[in-house]
This record gives sequence, C-alpha cells and structure tokens, in this order.
Amino acid sequence: MFGAPVSTLLLLVIVGASAIALTRRHDWLERGLFRPFWLVRRGEWTSVVSSAFLHADFPHLLFNAFTFWAFAFMLERRIGSGAFAALYAFGIVASSVGTWLQHRREPGYATLGASGAVLAVLFASIVYFPTGSLYVFPLPVPLPAPLFALGYLAYTIWASRQDFGRVNHDAHLGGAVAGVAFVVFSDPAQVAAAFAAWLG
Repeated sequence: MFGAPVSTLLLLVIVGASAIALTRRHDWLERGLFRPFWLVRRGEWTSVVSSAFLHADFPHLLFNAFTFWAFAFMLERRIGSGAFAALYAFGIVASSVGTWLQHRREPGYATLGASGAVLAVLFASIVYFPTGSLYVFPLPVPLPAPLFALGYLAYTIWASRQDFGRVNHDAHLGGAVAGVAFVVFSDPAQVAAAFAAWLG
C-alpha cells in the first residue's frame, strides 16, 4: 500500500507462502519448522526465517495477518521503511531466541508462525501511538494501549509457564519485548514522549 512498501511486501509473502503451504505444498510446513533443539546441532539456521513466514492453520494466519495489517502500515509511514524492516527482522530474531532459550532441550518441540515479529510491530506501535486504543474480543469497549500492553505481558508470562495449548507464548513475549526495546535504542525521545503521554 502507498507509503509502506515493506509492510505490503511482508504481508503478501506471509499470506501467500502460508496459503500455498496449507493448500498445496504441505512439505513446506515440515521443512520450515523452527526446532530449537536442532538449531545448532544440525545447523538449521534458515528455519529462524522460514518459520516466521508460515502458519500451521488458517485461523492463526488470519489473526496474524489482520493484526499486522492493523498496525504495520501506519508504523512504517511513521518511522520509515528502513527502520520498519529492521524492527521486523529484530522481532523475528528476538522471538526465536526466546523460543530457543525455553525449548532448546526438547527434541520434539517445533513451531511456526509470524506472531513474534507481529508482536514486535504491535508493541512498537503502542510506543509510537501512546494514546491509541485497541479492541480485544470479546470486550465491547476499546482498551487504552498501555493497559493492554501490561495485561498482555502479564498473561504471556503466566501462560508460558503453564505448558498448555499450541501457542508459542515465549515467541510472543520475545517479540513484544523486542518491539519496545527497538524503540528504546533507536528513538529514545519517543519513549520519553510516550511516558509523558501516559502519565498525563
């Protein structure tokens, strides 16, 4: 879309690659899995990237694609395409590191999805647009961005310790922290402005 070429390209690749893998090339899913246990042992370094562009099912793809669409384009227009590309790459790496630290001793663990990088975009957007609000189903009213951020982080830390479900909460946490950290190091003045807006 106009003014956000990186976001447009990333969304097309995520949706296109995942749709093809889910409907025609199921072997892409198996080959694209990120397996923390085997990352160093077998040198599966490309899986850090491949796993971030594929999804195990359509609901997960649609959720990530919608969240990305809702926040990525306005953020890229605000910070520029180069910075946005760096943020997204940092989100992929940081979420993979979080997953590796938590599951590196589990030979059978594997994961797919763009959630970590998408969460980096979402949380960076919260810092750049601190007075914004987000709708969270099934709540009928929007939540202030900082309240959502604190609640989401608390839930993710709790959920990552429960060991249930198919959601990679460690990637979510790594991506969320990466989004905030990226702004802290690349644009500290914006962090100060965000805190000023939150405090009043």
